[in-house]
Amino acid sequence: MTESTGDRRTRLGELCKTIAGADSKNDLIDAINDALAVSAPVGNTATLESLGKLYQKQDLGDLYKRVDRVAKKGLPDVWTGNTSVLASDAVAAAGRAVNTVSRACYGGGQALLTFVDALKDAQSQDSGGRETLREALGILGSKDGWFDDLYEDDDEEAVRLKARSLASLGAEDMHKAAIAADDAVHAVTRDLNRWTAEARMRKLGTGNLTAVDKLVLAETSSVDGDPVLNEILTAHDLDRAGRRMDGLSAADRAAMDRMLAGSDSPQERAYLMKALAAGHSVAEIEQFQGKIQGHDPEWLRRHLTPVVTQVDSMDDEGLAPDGSNNNKDYVTFDGQRWIQGGNGAEGTCVASSTVTARAIVDPLYALGLTGGPSGQEDDAEAFKRRLVAEQHRLHTEGHGGDHWGGMGPDGQEHIADTTIGAATGDDYQRHDLAGAADRKAVLSDVEKAVADGRPVPVDVQGKDGAHAMTIIAQEGDKLQVYNPWGSTTWVSENDFINGHMGKAADSGLNDAYSVYIPTAK
Repeated sequence: MTESTGDRRTRLGELCKTIAGADSKNDLIDAINDALAVSAPVGNTATLESLGKLYQKQDLGDLYKRVDRVAKKGLPDVWTGNTSVLASDAVAAAGRAVNTVSRACYGGGQALLTFVDALKDAQSQDSGGRETLREALGILGSKDGWFDDLYEDDDEEAVRLKARSLASLGAEDMHKAAIAADDAVHAVTRDLNRWTAEARMRKLGTGNLTAVDKLVLAETSSVDGDPVLNEILTAHDLDRAGRRMDGLSAADRAAMDRMLAGSDSPQERAYLMKALAAGHSVAEIEQFQGKIQGHDPEWLRRHLTPVVTQVDSMDDEGLAPDGSNNNKDYVTFDGQRWIQGGNGAEGTCVASSTVTARAIVDPLYALGLTGGPSGQEDDAEAFKRRLVAEQHRLHTEGHGGDHWGGMGPDGQEHIADTTIGAATGDDYQRHDLAGAADRKAVLSDVEKAVADGRPVPVDVQGKDGAHAMTIIAQEGDKLQVYNPWGSTTWVSENDFINGHMGKAADSGLNDAYSVYIPTAK
């Protein structure tokens, strides 16, 4: 059976040590044969290269130009679709969708071509290593009998040492090839997951909406920041909302249709669907619409979307004296940060991270905090009081420590399930991370979750103690982290793996020691 790339990497690393330490001819022969028994990097590079080039040949430029010409002609207020989408909104969404598909085709093709280059090099290096190992076996000859293996004269020792030195070089080449192949597989998996998540419209699988309805919902973003990074409905939202739509009763379905058709903007319509995805009843969504209807998209963004990702948010601006990134964006409502204790003084980082993560995925929950019972408030102090009260409620539910300090892993897993999981339909499971190898092994699951739009709580530790944050997005080899000190920033995969998470907090909190991964119930 072919091993996984991670298994091959680990096994060959162990065999490099075994070969280097083999102190008898027979032990060395056995170790070399064990290394040769490890499978080579697999994959048909010619097929993958052809597929990558095919994706990159998909030229959608002419289609975009035609859509753009229609958009600039001054469309009348024609309504279409079950949800009464304006023609101008539909055409604008079509333009964004063309760009999205174009990026996905090119990006997916580039990911495959990059993988092909790495795989070719790994296969070549592995093949060379195997030849070297076979050469070492030729020097050693056949295995000694039991008695002969007990004694080694000077000439026999010289032969063994020469073969061992040669075999060590071959095994190291195979190990390097295994590392390169494993890294390449992770990178292509990460990138293809991302581009798959970008193919957003197909996620809204319900048969109760027209293609136009699905298109506009999938391509609607909040008004601030980069539209590509700020779609209101994530891939997970689209999938879950579609399945919930199909499960509604006839009466509830008719009510949802009326609400969607009566929406004043594409943003309002998207937030209604996000509320459905978050598990709310149609009756709750009707009350929600009554609170948000008539408000402009900026009001909706401020009250319903805590985190906005700016275009320049991934720029490298160096490190501050405390070891954190200079480039971080503050998460605020009317100037008041979404921060633990309302001012950063309390130790409710677990509860505070969980509150903001829930607000990111559930607009009704967010509005309860920002707008109060009426949903209409625009008061920073009132928001602060509600935010801290909710942080304290969850801290108590998770059996956090006295004086609003610290929470154990069982309590953290519990409130992740009852608060975030309640909105995403997931069960959160803790994965303890003993070091870089564990962090690397779990990284693909983390990236898949956040690319789909499901937050991943992460705990970090160091000389300053321990701290809880939340990974909320992924772009390329970067992870966006929300820190309940009231900010977001981006760290690299290598930062996560190799103990540099202080870039999201401070240099005393570098090592990620646990993550909570969502799995569908």
